[in-house]
Amino acid sequence: MTTEFSVREIPFSRYGAWFCLSPVVGLAEYADDVHLVSHRNGMHPVLSFVPLLGGERVPVEVTADPSALRWRTGSGSVTAVFSSPDAVRLRGTGLGLRISAVQRTLTPFTGTYLFADPAGGLVFTSYETGHRLRLTVQSGQWRPCGDQELGDAERGIVLDDEPWELTIEELGTTRPPSRPANDFDDAVADVREEFGCFAEAVAPWRGDRTPAAELACYVLWSATVRPAGFVHRPAVLMSKHWMDKVWSWDHCFTALALAPGAPGLAWQQFQVVFDHQDEHGALPDSVTHSEVLRNFVKPPVHGWALSLLRQRLPGGLPDAGPTYRQLRAWTSFWLEHRTAPGSLLPHYEHGNDSGWDNSTVFREERLVRSPDLAAFLVLQLKELARLAAEAGDEPARWSEQADALLDELLDELWRGDHFVSQGVASGTKRRSASLLDLMPVVLGEHLPREVFDALCAGVAAHLTPVGLATEEPGSPYYEPDGYWRGPVWAPATVLIEDGLRRGGAVELADQVSARFLATCEKSGFAENFDALTGEGLRDRAYTWTAGAYLVLAGEVGRSATPRR
Repeated sequence: MTTEFSVREIPFSRYGAWFCLSPVVGLAEYADDVHLVSHRNGMHPVLSFVPLLGGERVPVEVTADPSALRWRTGSGSVTAVFSSPDAVRLRGTGLGLRISAVQRTLTPFTGTYLFADPAGGLVFTSYETGHRLRLTVQSGQWRPCGDQELGDAERGIVLDDEPWELTIEELGTTRPPSRPANDFDDAVADVREEFGCFAEAVAPWRGDRTPAAELACYVLWSATVRPAGFVHRPAVLMSKHWMDKVWSWDHCFTALALAPGAPGLAWQQFQVVFDHQDEHGALPDSVTHSEVLRNFVKPPVHGWALSLLRQRLPGGLPDAGPTYRQLRAWTSFWLEHRTAPGSLLPHYEHGNDSGWDNSTVFREERLVRSPDLAAFLVLQLKELARLAAEAGDEPARWSEQADALLDELLDELWRGDHFVSQGVASGTKRRSASLLDLMPVVLGEHLPREVFDALCAGVAAHLTPVGLATEEPGSPYYEPDGYWRGPVWAPATVLIEDGLRRGGAVELADQVSARFLATCEKSGFAENFDALTGEGLRDRAYTWTAGAYLVLAGEVGRSATPRR
């Protein structure tokens, strides 16, 4: 199957690379041309690529598939392939190319500097990324522009229309000059085969009933980076557009997607943020190449995720002892450090802690005991009990705490037919039109029947033809592109779908799944979707969306039952 995509939607990259080719050069900022964009030390467009014919800029068609990116006009073309995670090879036939440093600053000390290496090749040094890009021309006519210039000057290389080939390598200080190990077409074929093996492992069930599965695999594969900086193991970034971090709940959804076919990589995803767990048990808000943020945290969905990884990982969970200690510390953080005196219910300090940054649950107060948090911790305590038994510790205390927390959740925040949240400072209890108040449905079979049925009715009220709206469309606070005040999101979909299914609301779970899958198949793997039109919003190549698609589509692909 040939999977083509637009680089405006999905960056062209490959497994392991810290850079990509994309016209996205900032937060929702698109350039006219494709750029080489690095994700070291943040997101930085370093080089621009401008196709030329007879030395003049020429309009081109840009297409991409997992193995190659192509610029085409008439009988001329330029093709790019990632021959390795740190090298991209380009070949031109009947079409020239100008490769220039992106001018972002005008001092000699920042921006990108170009010099000719006496050992061969041209070297761009990028102050912002802390790395170098070496260009080695293997064949063809070329000329440098602005070699060793400083300040406001063009720095780049121009290749003529006659056939040419070059390699761009990302490096630190130095290494031997590039010598391609194989023919250009063989390099393309090698990448095609490598990705094909990944897709076959992760989604062997893909087919006509799951038409976006292969592209979802590419989104995950191409967003994976090698260990570097604060990223201590292979990690799936949320995107190689501008959301180029691993947030401390996003990683659970990519782990679930990878678990059946790439169990080693899946376990690395689950562990990547635990590498930065602090002495109080807290996980960071996010991790990326040169930054670990701790001003917020993310919700404790990790016990829930582990319970599913038990089922999805061949052979079950590895490392029961270390995993038990990690989860115990993370749970204790919430129960000991995020519980106000006199309360058994933990609280968030901001919407960001919940992952639902601007949900209307936090509209009037920021420090809030919301029902989803207690529900997640009930599941986490139940998973701790299982892990404790496997690690040789006493499970009863965790089971007892889970039961006590569930009782407190129902006593304090259940109001007969709905949940409320409670401000920590005021004690005021409020009902909202946010889907967040319905998230305790993730408890599934652990809820009293009448509570579960009422939550199912609430979920159904949020279900549009597109999927689960995060704010009821009839709410005065509903916004079509209001982040968590309306749009459909992947994590809420997967969590709720799982809770519905485990609780026995199979038909409603099927509807939630089917509508989300159809939206992805129509609109791609955007960060979120307009809940009424299905339009993809924000970052358009989001890996937890692709991961959610694979988790849900996998059930469709393995089933003989037609999708609703």
